[in-house]
Amino acid sequence: MSSRRRWLFRLAAMTLVPLLLLVGLELVLRLAGYGYNPNFFLPLRIGGEDYLVQNEDFSRRFFPGDVSRQPSALRMKAHKPAGTLRIFVFGESAAMGDPEPSFGPSRHLEALLRLRHPQSQFEIINVAYTAINSHVILPIARECAEHDGDLWIIYMGNNEMVGPFGAATVFGAQSPPRGYVRLSLALQRTRVGQLGRSLAARLQKSSAAPSWQGMQMFLNNQAPPDSPKRAAAYQNFAGNLDDIVATGLDSGARVVLNTMAVNLRDSPPFAAHANSADQASFDTAFKQGFRAMTNGAMAAAAESFKQATQLDPGHATAHYHRAVCLEKSGDRTTALKEFQLACDTDALPFRADSRINEAIRATAGRHVGDALQLLDAPEAIARSSGVAPCGDETFYEHVHFNFDGSYRLGLAWAQAVERSLTNALSKPTADWATQDASERALALTDWNRKLVIASVVQRLQQPPLNSQPNNPARVARLQQREQRLLAGMNRETLAQAREIYAAALKAQPEDHFLHEVHGNFLQVTGDLPGATREWQRTTELMPHDFLPWFQLGVLHARQNQHAAAQDNFRAALSRRPGLVEGWMELARSLTASSQWSAALDAFQHALRLRPQDPMLWVGEAKVLTELERRPEAIAALSKALTLDPNNAVAAEHLRRIQPARQQP
Repeated sequence: MSSRRRWLFRLAAMTLVPLLLLVGLELVLRLAGYGYNPNFFLPLRIGGEDYLVQNEDFSRRFFPGDVSRQPSALRMKAHKPAGTLRIFVFGESAAMGDPEPSFGPSRHLEALLRLRHPQSQFEIINVAYTAINSHVILPIARECAEHDGDLWIIYMGNNEMVGPFGAATVFGAQSPPRGYVRLSLALQRTRVGQLGRSLAARLQKSSAAPSWQGMQMFLNNQAPPDSPKRAAAYQNFAGNLDDIVATGLDSGARVVLNTMAVNLRDSPPFAAHANSADQASFDTAFKQGFRAMTNGAMAAAAESFKQATQLDPGHATAHYHRAVCLEKSGDRTTALKEFQLACDTDALPFRADSRINEAIRATAGRHVGDALQLLDAPEAIARSSGVAPCGDETFYEHVHFNFDGSYRLGLAWAQAVERSLTNALSKPTADWATQDASERALALTDWNRKLVIASVVQRLQQPPLNSQPNNPARVARLQQREQRLLAGMNRETLAQAREIYAAALKAQPEDHFLHEVHGNFLQVTGDLPGATREWQRTTELMPHDFLPWFQLGVLHARQNQHAAAQDNFRAALSRRPGLVEGWMELARSLTASSQWSAALDAFQHALRLRPQDPMLWVGEAKVLTELERRPEAIAALSKALTLDPNNAVAAEHLRRIQPARQQP
């Protein structure tokens, strides 16, 4: 054999043989059923029709298993009906409509378009969800490009630093090069890549949080404004956004690209990174400013805080206090700049800052044309509210819209859609609906308002939101509103609410959101059989979604129908195996029906997912007591008290089962 042939043979052996082995392993893994489908959409037949629904496994490429965030429940006709205008909404939790997507901006968009253009058919597909960013949104966009969208609304940028591959993320590598991210994600589309990641996670014993804990997960992952990781994250965002926009335009869709609105006025920075060459002088100026502000001398305070920011230009809290003082002194122009600087220098960057918005504007500039429209969301919302910069009149906290803010952004989107799709829309038959009319179309009643506000109050009592200096006043305002809503609940308003639900469901009988909010209303007003019927109807409309099955389980359990409850909890868990609340409620139902061994299994499954929950340890201990496994029960209660020394339930149960000490 010639030397040349020998080298060709060696090259082939080094490349083709490993490649064939990998292909063979891939086939074996697929035939064995190993791994998961990495696509965002899955086909499903519902009511005799073909639909595409969200894939619960999609996020596994981006998040460690125990903290994975799943897409919101959706369904979309597999083949767009003739004459229908399909609109995709891309983004994160704010675009999704958190804390209650049923009343979020995209829901107002749908109601406003339907009420103004009743002769047109609209299909709003919201593919936004919690904790994701541009790295996750890009592959979603590429799939959406295959499904005949007429218009894309892109509202994203809040999670670029804290989402997957961000500068302050807890989900893995921080700000790696974009090429590395895309190669890594491409490999995980294969079963071999999924196997490799699983093995690597076991070997590395990942330090990721054991379960989802919200914003407090990021407290130790600060990213100062001058961090190189932060600079890399901005570059990644710009590249991903450009590809997302190009993907939408290449698909034939028109694009509405939004700059990001955040709470500048009433959301103080979450963390300030001290970096002054003369820290003593900075501390003196900052303390002088704080004393003057406390005494009401706003002009003097603003001047002291100005000195502090000159000594440490990256100190977010100093910028924020100066902004507050300047605004109260009447210098609104400079105050606005300082509010923005406070956001830009926040070392816990949960809000889109000016560099994110600059990247959005730059992307819009590179795609100038009739098919792309840049919507200045902060300006549109401020114009609608009459308040600039945006604050608590629009947001619950740092980025999530309250009821008023959701309508304002939904209206801005609807007006942008009308500008982009003028030739495709039927002639408008009315002015844009008022906020009250839009909310009635979405069946938003005071009962639902109270439920949402209660959930927000609970959120505001968790870190890092509870450490913001204005948080007590914000919580007090929401609690007062909750009490006013309670005071207004009487027979007359109850009858009015029922009329609102009836009218909304008559207009949109296939709207699963309406059945869900109606089910919640019936449940809190004590009509458990009626609530059960509504959630049963939701399972027919959204059979792939865990939530209606879980809610049915809760309702059956409250009616002491434990066999049905357990069936429904298991149905929910088959759709979302990581649902801790599902395992916990299943365990409680099994306990109520004295199925001790099965209840123990359910509690232990929940504890594997959330080992830091003391009440799960208490539940396990009670079952172990019934099984006469007292030493294990005592150990479980001890663990609960270690996690929560003030847990009265654990302490009382431990007192009852622990043997008395022998007297000397």
